Amino acid sequence: MDYSYVAYTADRKLVKGKISATNEEAAGNLLSYGGYQVVSLKSVAQFFNMEKLLARFHRIQPREIMMFSRQLALLLESGTDIVTALDLLQGQLDNQSLKRMVGEVASDIRGGASFSTALSQHPRAFSQMYHRAVAAGEQSGNLELVLRQMAEHIEKGTLTEKKIKGALTYPIIVAIVAVVVVALMVTFVFPAFEPLYSAFGAEPPFATKLLMSITTWLTQYGLYLLLGLIAIVVVAYLYIRTPAGQYQWHELLLRMPVVGRINQLTELSRCCRTMSLLFRVGLPLPEIMAMAIHASNNKVVEKNLTEVQQELIRGEGLSKPMSQRKVFLPLMVQMVKVGEESGHLDDTLTTVAENFEVEADDKTSSAVGLIQPAMTIIMGLVIAFIALALISAMYSVYGQVNL
Repeated sequence: MDYSYVAYTADRKLVKGKISATNEEAAGNLLSYGGYQVVSLKSVAQFFNMEKLLARFHRIQPREIMMFSRQLALLLESGTDIVTALDLLQGQLDNQSLKRMVGEVASDIRGGASFSTALSQHPRAFSQMYHRAVAAGEQSGNLELVLRQMAEHIEKGTLTEKKIKGALTYPIIVAIVAVVVVALMVTFVFPAFEPLYSAFGAEPPFATKLLMSITTWLTQYGLYLLLGLIAIVVVAYLYIRTPAGQYQWHELLLRMPVVGRINQLTELSRCCRTMSLLFRVGLPLPEIMAMAIHASNNKVVEKNLTEVQQELIRGEGLSKPMSQRKVFLPLMVQMVKVGEESGHLDDTLTTVAENFEVEADDKTSSAVGLIQPAMTIIMGLVIAFIALALISAMYSVYGQVNL
């Protein structure tokens, strides 16, 4: 919120201006911190703020939070106080949304709020897990260490997503190009031969007849087919948005051949890394489970984690409830049991996460390696069929005309 002020400077000059702060008290503290003696301070109602409107269009990327965390940790380790460090980082940020949020966080801290409380006001940039970990770091006095661990956690998640997207980009592009090429050949190239048969009264071969029938059917009913497919996609999308539909979709993602195993490994590795990080910063296990549930992207895993959390609260431990649910793989259950018995649960969970990430990477690479030749073969067969129909049609016309 913006406030207009009238104040005296240190050399007793009267000045007027505007300042942005979360509340009037924070605005007064900002001015006092800057060496001003406030005479009057009033809120300014704004019906349209172009700067804030434009800032909402700047998406905050995980790598920006990662860099912010590492730079802040470095400044704090060098002895810089938190407010000064935030002010320095705010001046270096290019993302307007993040820049505005960091400024508001600094203002809240000047107004008496803790760093974690100030971060919790900006869930678009700082997740619940992030500010809870920061809160634990503030209480233990290891804020710099927690910030570095959060940066590493974000980096691991970003790299995993980047690998999966990069692996699937080429097959998707090839599939789109193949569909477009075949559609153009069937729609524009092949219909040009039909008048030729009519002119010579020639009888087309079977392959040509089949392709002509497909072309004719697509010409007559292609629009209806497209509209039907769009309707199916829209209905499926709306159903998936419902709680029941979303659960069934996520369950299907875990049961699909090849892809299901990759999704399961990715979800469990994220879960293990989250639990390991929060355990390391000192949060209690029930709260760690709550954060892991919140961080999960799969409703099936989320449901099973919730059930494990409830049994954990009843005193049944962590590994025993996990062993009763198939979604948790045997390696994870066994390592969690070892971690509980040895008191090094964070280390064992990190080991499990790394193991699952390596396996997921290998399976993703293998799946992509199978997709590419399979798509090439399918595309080659389709094009070969079209070419056979065209060539046989030409020879058929030539032979029947000569007769």
